[in-house]
Amino acid sequence: MCHFPLGFFYFFQVFSNNDEAPINKKLPKELLLRIFSYLDVVTLCRCAQVSKAWNILALDGSNWQKIDLFNFQTDIEGRVVEHISKRCGGFLRLLSLRGCLSVGDAAMKTFAQNCRNIEHLNLNGCTKITDSTCTSLSKFCPKLKHLDLTSCVSITNHSLKALSEGCRSLENLNISWCDQITRDGVEALVRGCGGLKALFLRGCTQLDDDALKHLQKYCPELVTINMQSCTQVTDEGLVLLCRGCHKLQTLCISGCSSITDASLTALGLNCPRLKILEAARCSHVTDAGFAVLARNCHELEKMDLEECILVSILSHCELITDDGIRHLSSSTCGQEHLQVVELDNCPLITDLTLEHLKSCHHLERIELYDCQQVTRAGIKRIRAHLPEIKVHAYFAPVTPPPSVHGGGQRLCRCCIIL
Repeated sequence: MCHFPLGFFYFFQVFSNNDEAPINKKLPKELLLRIFSYLDVVTLCRCAQVSKAWNILALDGSNWQKIDLFNFQTDIEGRVVEHISKRCGGFLRLLSLRGCLSVGDAAMKTFAQNCRNIEHLNLNGCTKITDSTCTSLSKFCPKLKHLDLTSCVSITNHSLKALSEGCRSLENLNISWCDQITRDGVEALVRGCGGLKALFLRGCTQLDDDALKHLQKYCPELVTINMQSCTQVTDEGLVLLCRGCHKLQTLCISGCSSITDASLTALGLNCPRLKILEAARCSHVTDAGFAVLARNCHELEKMDLEECILVSILSHCELITDDGIRHLSSSTCGQEHLQVVELDNCPLITDLTLEHLKSCHHLERIELYDCQQVTRAGIKRIRAHLPEIKVHAYFAPVTPPPSVHGGGQRLCRCCIIL
């Protein structure tokens, strides 16, 4: 759907404000219907008010295959969803009710009964939704592929069991912050939805290693999994997951504080397609684990290692040295895929790091805030070698010890953005 210029809309309105208008006689209904198919929800509603003929065409179900009501969330109540479902029927493929706090189970039951071809459904933040909605989806919506239940806090294991029984085409499920979900729910889900490719479990704090064992057993197609803040997950579960899910490309284990190098080694040895790893606050991982990743995961593009204090390649880690960057830059993933390096507040980094990074030919940006041993000359040299690169460097003011006369002099170093 797209927004047509207002002038276009008003032109049509002027020349078609009755059913006998020339435009309605000259243009076949099929062509007008095709034009309407490019309009967004607001413009379609305006067109529906122009004339009886346009009302029929604008509200034709074929124009309402994809609907996103996020911008109207404060006005959307259950009856609106019911009306839309009756109007769209089997045409509707995608519906986003993200943030629509007033929508409840009764409206969603009517929706499921009428829109049996729905494939993408976003209920993020619909806090009135309970297991009853998932039961309805299970009964009437077998084609459902993408379902977002983020922050639907009343959802329990019963919902996952229902989805497993009736929505076996499910590929992408987000149950983040549904903190009543346990290992039993995950087991029930994956027994029927073995084709899952993406699973988001952020904030599901009751999940443990047994949940990952079920994923390893039933979901070999898994590409993305987010377990942020699943604090009960340990190396035991993650190692098993890696051994069964070789297609894994995106993994978030941020906040899983028990994870160690054993998990990183398992990733490196079993998941060669890994592109994104978020491991913030995993304070037990070290350079040794990431060395295995660098040697084996040649498609690695992004890592979030915030507060991984034993890893030398990370902003705000005071132990990072030029040698750590040398290992990164000499690896295949560094030379062929690395695009951004953030080294903020790394006091041991020198111009030698910039010399190492010259071999990373796809590098687009380097962050060097408050790396006091990096000089303008070093930045100038890497810019000469990689002319398209952006270097952001900010050096905090340095105040030397006061002189014997008590008149210390402040030396200011400024922000450099090249």
